[in-house]
Amino acid sequence: MLHRRLLALAALTAFALFLTQSLTAAPREADLTEGLRQGKIELKSAPALGFAPKGILLMGDPIEAAIYAVDTGDTTPAPDSAIRPKIEGVNEKIAALLGTDVKDVQVKDLAVNPISGNTYLSVARGTGPRAIPVLLKVTREGKLSEFSLSNVKFARATIPNPVADSSKGGKGAKGGRAASRVDAITQIGYLNGRVYVAGLSNEEFASNLRSIPFPFDKVDRGTSIEMYHGAHGQLETRSPIRVFAPYKIDGEDHLLAAYTCTPLVKIPVNKLEPGTKLMATTVAELGNRNRPLSMIVYNKGGKDYVLMANSSRGMMKIALDGINKIEGIRERVADKAGLKYDTIKELSGVQKLDAFGKEHVLVLLQTADGKLNLDTVELP
Repeated sequence: MLHRRLLALAALTAFALFLTQSLTAAPREADLTEGLRQGKIELKSAPALGFAPKGILLMGDPIEAAIYAVDTGDTTPAPDSAIRPKIEGVNEKIAALLGTDVKDVQVKDLAVNPISGNTYLSVARGTGPRAIPVLLKVTREGKLSEFSLSNVKFARATIPNPVADSSKGGKGAKGGRAASRVDAITQIGYLNGRVYVAGLSNEEFASNLRSIPFPFDKVDRGTSIEMYHGAHGQLETRSPIRVFAPYKIDGEDHLLAAYTCTPLVKIPVNKLEPGTKLMATTVAELGNRNRPLSMIVYNKGGKDYVLMANSSRGMMKIALDGINKIEGIRERVADKAGLKYDTIKELSGVQKLDAFGKEHVLVLLQTADGKLNLDTVELP
């Protein structure tokens, strides 16, 4: 009898230990491709691009006012990490691939798959509303090909309140001047299980930032973003965020976001609630008469920086020292204020960029003769 009791007690102890270990073990990493459906994607315009984990490409089609998550299947790490893309005259090669004239090729955006190092290009073939969107893939070795969307696994959701299309007589945001539908989605990105989408809505506070759980099948109204623009000396609610990048400040997730002309703001992501208004903190005025084109956050020498390409003020390297202590610019400035930056003169003409590993950046450069070069350079 005692022997049976000891066996029963041992079995019970083992089960309790197993149950405890099961409950305390780290959860299995979710398969982000679960729930994606097989089908065809028909883009209406060249999309904004970004990457989620597991080789999932995010696309934001502004004309369609739709966002997509596409399983590229591109999850094999490169065997040689030293191989980095370099293509001179990539616009000429794109034109040859698509059978069109180089003047009809516009590279709208690019995104590097952090797993494989392959690059995806969002291209418009043609000009104006009749331009045909095309998605291209560039391998580390520089091989260029079209990435077909005719039979892929994907998720799709529509933006419920996009800015009206002024080309069709729309008046933009309520109470505002006419706005372009291309501003319905200006950038898309991923952070900690959520997709972030910036753009203009049709509401009075038009500047909109949406925080969407992934995977998605619907999109909420988003958060209206207000910020103080020092160069204009006023609060603004109708200017869209042009570019953003995630960054932790005092352990809390933020988005650093830049607008035309060129205020840089910080936005705590835990404050983004659907249907509410949020005041962003302006941490820098980087100079007017300028438009930000692309930005990333990186670390070098133990310090954090923003690398930002601009339309008329070149490549900026912005030091993030003390960003947690800046209360915000709330009065007119002549030109520049807040965080300091250096201009990287060796990287002039950059149109788009994305991180390529921890030590390099992929850049799309326009030369004086209009040629576009794709290159990978060391982070400054």
